[in-house]
Amino acid sequence: MNILLLGSGGRESAFAWKISQSPKCDKLFIAPGNAGTGQYGTNVNLKVTDFKGIKAFCLANSIDMVLVGPEEPLVKGIHDFFLADELLKNIPVIGPQQEGAQLEGSKDYSKAFMQRNNVPTAASRTFTRDTLQEGFDYLATTGLPVVLKADGLAAGKGVLICLTLEEARQELLEMLTEAKFGDASSKVVIEQFLQGIELSVFVMTDGSNYKILPEAKDYKRIGEGDTGLNTGGMGSVSPVPFADAEFMHKVEQRVIIPTIEGLKREGIPYKGFIFIGLMNTYGEPWVIEYNCRMGDPETESVMPRIASDFVDLLLGVADGNLNEKELIIADKTAATVVCVAGGYPGEYLKNKTISGIENVRDSHVFHAGTSLDGDEVKATGGRVLAITSLQDNMFDALQQATADAARIYYDGVYFRKDIGFDLL
Repeated sequence: MNILLLGSGGRESAFAWKISQSPKCDKLFIAPGNAGTGQYGTNVNLKVTDFKGIKAFCLANSIDMVLVGPEEPLVKGIHDFFLADELLKNIPVIGPQQEGAQLEGSKDYSKAFMQRNNVPTAASRTFTRDTLQEGFDYLATTGLPVVLKADGLAAGKGVLICLTLEEARQELLEMLTEAKFGDASSKVVIEQFLQGIELSVFVMTDGSNYKILPEAKDYKRIGEGDTGLNTGGMGSVSPVPFADAEFMHKVEQRVIIPTIEGLKREGIPYKGFIFIGLMNTYGEPWVIEYNCRMGDPETESVMPRIASDFVDLLLGVADGNLNEKELIIADKTAATVVCVAGGYPGEYLKNKTISGIENVRDSHVFHAGTSLDGDEVKATGGRVLAITSLQDNMFDALQQATADAARIYYDGVYFRKDIGFDLL
């Protein structure tokens, strides 16, 4: 098979690494890819939202399958674009069609879906500029802290936890009347705050059948001890010790099955991944959010634990026979430490030369915000590299990934040294 993978981050690097191991993959193309993905396939200079360019490339290179990494092309309807085109409609796209992608593309849509299908989630209501006063009135009735969520895609930055009523009123005002998060906050979901510990559960589905991939826990704050600003993710671990068989049974029965059945009942075709952001509240699972793709940096911890042929699983999604495919999960622990640019998540240093990758001893180095400048690898993004170690236990995995992250250097390099310590 010739496979086209869309995306350029650490998630896509982990996908490319895993796909390249499959005997079912003849040629792998990554668009646009990064400085690291070229070792697993061929990078292609295409934007993930350039649907016409992607069409021309697929036809010129006899592409047999497209795997969509990030959410933006899914929310913009790349799957629908393929299905509507006579020349593309027989090329399977792994990732939901536009309506299914609204589970991530609109917080209001996803909350309404959860409520219709009895998926446990925090109480909430949605407000617009026209209903701002009603939003203020509603805030006065909620407990504190309270969560404000921009309805649309806001690059992971559209969620605010407000500790006082005054702060919540001011933030709601800015989101709705001053476009604090652009068009994404033209609607705002006000949501009850859930106490507990977060984790991410990942499901592959062909629309009827599903497989539960390894769960993971990621770390969003820039500072050690979970302090400072939110980021796209500073590290992750899999498995998650508190997600034992009893807890995961509750997740499957109360969340996964009602979600898959709800999609079917409502006639929403869905072939791809469902990322379920969960809060474990006193042993009970509550859904914080859905995403319509795999997470990053969680994918970098999940992929190394999948011992079976990943392309065969993707074929099961495409062909509607995922139930016939084998998912083998290694009884090992993966830990991922993310190296970021100096200044991230604010204004950060760019185009710094990276050295020392060759010194990494017992970890995978998944590139994220990197590019090639001749023979030099440059740090060009906020999150630069994801260092993942797979070991027999969590302590060894965390120790190895952290030690290997320290072997890499570029001007301003920073990584958290406490990823996963809360779970030891």
